[in-house]
Amino acid sequence: MEKLFITGGKPLKGKVKIAGAKNAASKMMIASLLTDEPVILTNMPLQLETDIARELVEMFGATTTVHDHTVELRTPTIENTSAMELTRKNRLSILTVAPLLHRVGEAHVPMPGRGAHGDNIGPRPVNFHVEALKQMGAIVEEGEDSIRVTAPDGLKGARIELAYPSVGATETILFAAVMAKGRTVIKNAAIEPEIISLIMMLQKMGAVVERGAGRHIEIVGVEKMNGCTHRVLADRLEAASFAALALATKGEIFCEGAGHSSMITFLNAVRMIGGEYIVEPDGILFRGNGNYKGIQLETDTHPGFSTDWQQPFVVVLTQADGTSVVHETVYQERFGYTEALKRMGADITLFSSCLGELPCRFKDQNYQHSAVIKGASKLKAANMTVPDIRAGLAYVVAALVAEGESMIDGVHHLDRGYEDLYGKLASIGADIRVE
Repeated sequence: MEKLFITGGKPLKGKVKIAGAKNAASKMMIASLLTDEPVILTNMPLQLETDIARELVEMFGATTTVHDHTVELRTPTIENTSAMELTRKNRLSILTVAPLLHRVGEAHVPMPGRGAHGDNIGPRPVNFHVEALKQMGAIVEEGEDSIRVTAPDGLKGARIELAYPSVGATETILFAAVMAKGRTVIKNAAIEPEIISLIMMLQKMGAVVERGAGRHIEIVGVEKMNGCTHRVLADRLEAASFAALALATKGEIFCEGAGHSSMITFLNAVRMIGGEYIVEPDGILFRGNGNYKGIQLETDTHPGFSTDWQQPFVVVLTQADGTSVVHETVYQERFGYTEALKRMGADITLFSSCLGELPCRFKDQNYQHSAVIKGASKLKAANMTVPDIRAGLAYVVAALVAEGESMIDGVHHLDRGYEDLYGKLASIGADIRVE
């Protein structure tokens, strides 16, 4: 396995081109299974996650052609209904169920779980997906390690209220509803930018999807979906990662292609700690000055502060004067990475109490989901093992702040989440090598 060696202590400066959003691109590739016509996706990020999505759709009969950052997909017929032979298990396979039900009436996919190609940030059950499919007329047989789903009479529209605005469950319902008989209403749906872009793509393909007030989405099923051309939106999570690198190292990084509308909440947090940014027509410039102050922060579903922004931003908060409080309300086990930061010299204390104002699913459940960070801390190099994508990026940020050389292993997580991360880091002055 590759290891990453980083020597920190100097500001990063330069320009990076933000890739297409991995959390949108992989789902859009799966959406191509809804039609037998060609689907062309531009601004496609080239990393492990989209490689897995490509393997998945090809397993069902798709042909895919990649040229630069454009991929063309076509699935004239579904040739296989099982994803059990997928070589790299991850959570994408559950999203293929609805397209397969529309095309051939059955699907057999692995039960998603933790593994080499998933993030160890707490349980993410698929019960929301399964219950929604059942409400729409699917017959679900759950095995120990797989789910077999059939819909002999096709899927039917339903009124579905999610207990939590799950991104994955919202995507499953969208895929199920666009060709279901009748009208589907999703209450408490996820409304992340990636979801909205997916809705726009489905509209291009012939779907009838209407966004109501708040988290209300209505879909009227159609008989056939068409091909389309769609551009993958810029990755707001990657943009925030490089923003954190600029702030933490007291550098200056222009994130080419970063979108303002998808980062409003993040930009507010940057300004609140005393960081600087300038929104340009073609991206956002982030400038670190080192004169930061602590803040109180809570993660939430969009439009709140994204849970995937949290880890790199916590490293920035270790460099802020005073006390910061971060309340994680999305994943209950997302602060495990802070042990490595503490070994590097960060002053971070975890609490099971809800140190915030937002309603929280983890109240009184003994999960350490609140963190108190006291700074500014002088970080020193350490050896670390990456547990998930964003924690891995937090380790990279910390290593680039710290004195000395840090060694990071488990970097396959970074390969899954970022396109050419090491090349981009080197281009803005990072002292980094891979062995």
